[in-house]
Amino acid sequence: MAEAKKNGLGEVEEALKWGEPSYLVKGGSAIRCDWKEKFPDQYAVYFNCNTKLVDTFKELYGDKFRFEGNRAMVFGVNDKLHKKELKHCIKLALTYHKLKHLPLLGA
Repeated sequence: MAEAKKNGLGEVEEALKWGEPSYLVKGGSAIRCDWKEKFPDQYAVYFNCNTKLVDTFKELYGDKFRFEGNRAMVFGVNDKLHKKELKHCIKLALTYHKLKHLPLLGA
């Protein structure tokens, strides 16, 4: 959460949505994270499926991440984590409403 403030995104609202940790800043789109017992070797970061977020992430980083439809980035517990790219995706989500009119969200 300190990273969001450091990047000028403002206060992060933390909540539980559908029993999953959810994070949101003013002007952004919520991000949720979860691990499901049904798929014990993976976890996911979920985004609002009514946005262009995941489609944009696929365009930018389709070679770095696995996706579930238009709603999630899925990670295996042993996958290499591409931190720089993931941080970029999270920043795009947390600033979504300011960027949604731009091609590729201004990336």
